[in-house]
Amino acid sequence: MSGPILGIDIGGTKLAVGVATPDGRLLSDMRRPSDAADGPDAMIERVLDMSRAAVNDAGLTLDEVDAIGIGCGGPLDPWSGVILNALNNPGWVNVPLVARIEEGLGCPAHLDNDANAAALGEHRFGAGRGVAHMVYLTISTGVGGGLILDHRLYHGANGNAGELGHISVRVSGGRPCHCGSIGCIEAYCSGTNIASRFREALAGGATSAIQRDPVDITAEDVANAARDGDPLASTIWAESMELLGGGIVSIIHAFNPQRVVLGGGVTGAGDLLFEPVRRVVSERAMPWLAEPVRIVPAELGEMAGVLGAVAVALERIGGNDVKGEREAMRSG
Repeated sequence: MSGPILGIDIGGTKLAVGVATPDGRLLSDMRRPSDAADGPDAMIERVLDMSRAAVNDAGLTLDEVDAIGIGCGGPLDPWSGVILNALNNPGWVNVPLVARIEEGLGCPAHLDNDANAAALGEHRFGAGRGVAHMVYLTISTGVGGGLILDHRLYHGANGNAGELGHISVRVSGGRPCHCGSIGCIEAYCSGTNIASRFREALAGGATSAIQRDPVDITAEDVANAARDGDPLASTIWAESMELLGGGIVSIIHAFNPQRVVLGGGVTGAGDLLFEPVRRVVSERAMPWLAEPVRIVPAELGEMAGVLGAVAVALERIGGNDVKGEREAMRSG
């Protein structure tokens, strides 16, 4: 494939659309708020309008676009192109997204979970280039993940593998997670829950040097205060990194990757995150499994959504046929 690809990233907070060449060079890029409360029909219409504008901004027509890639929050079915129940987008239940996009734009479209898409983007264009076995974690509002095994995205039995943020790191007395389980990585290490745990400690009588309304405190505030030596922030942050590192140890033991790529807003803390996570991995992972692993920051930044979606289309068109994968699994 040599023609341009349209990438669409559908999130609960923002929509991002762009056109890129197969080597990842962006020709256009635009984003706007999702306004998710408006429901799927209105959001899809916004995506279609943005897509037409992005193609025009790239100096192209839709006829010149080879394919469309879409990343969206799940659960979803990448084989049928249906959003089953997007947890962060109200009303997105059994939405035939691929069919709607293809009908509106007249071009073949391919769908995957947004974290899987970001994993593919980092593998093709970013921090995982050239690596056969890669794990991707995005640590942001939630904690998502994607698995690249033998150069291919691993989907699992029904297309939803890679929910790495829902590995349990604390079962007895663990915090409830919105997935319905307890003690998940996400329940402790997402930006949302780092801030929530800090606010809960304040409500319980703890004190901190952070001088702002607790309702407005973010994970970034906690990280900055921890860096400045605030005792409460340091305690919350250290526990979060200990549990994140422990979860990554389990992931390394399960999949034996060469690279663990960490992205998402919380990783903006830099060495304050990477140093303790790497320390936990070096202390706890089996040496023969830890030896080949590098734990590195993602490289695509705010372009991860669009370039990840582009990578979804390239993955499918390049011969990694998830429909054939599903049929093979059914026959097995």
